[in-house]
Amino acid sequence: MTPEDQKPEDVTSEAPATEAETADQGEHSTNDTPEGAAALEAAEAKAKEHWEAYLRASAELENVRRRAERDVANAHKFGLEKFASELLGVRDSLELGLASSQAESATVETVREGMELTLKQLSTVMDKFGIKQVDPTGLPFNPEQHEAVAMVEADADPNTVVNVMQRGYLLNDRLLRAAMVTVARPQPKTDD
Repeated sequence: MTPEDQKPEDVTSEAPATEAETADQGEHSTNDTPEGAAALEAAEAKAKEHWEAYLRASAELENVRRRAERDVANAHKFGLEKFASELLGVRDSLELGLASSQAESATVETVREGMELTLKQLSTVMDKFGIKQVDPTGLPFNPEQHEAVAMVEADADPNTVVNVMQRGYLLNDRLLRAAMVTVARPQPKTDD
């Protein structure tokens, strides 16, 4: 038979199967076997297990974030709690001293003694929390720790602190308040 003699009914298609058809056949063949069904169930179970682990980890991460935010907020809110509770004792001493100074038996000496004890108590609290006093008398002027309010002629080296009007303070070696000082002025040069 020649190609011209063939009728359209006689021609059979022997074209290769498309990829989709092969995938469908492969899928059906895998699912149709007991081993394929078991493998699919195992894969689905593993995927479900991984999804649940992800959800648990995500929830735990969110809880940690919330807890950290709450801890930071509490640290800001109650960070001074220990310091404040130590200062309450100093305040109590001041109130007691004020009340005793108004008594008939109060003398200047007893009031002074009470003030000295209260000041010592305050100094102890400040030392406990890392607050140190800066007393730069006789030291060279340091603009990072001192605030010069005046320059005076004095028998001291030029730019030396000669008087402290208000003491400065450091908090853990960081400047809390600069000391207000007067500084020695350089002596004018005289021609001999």
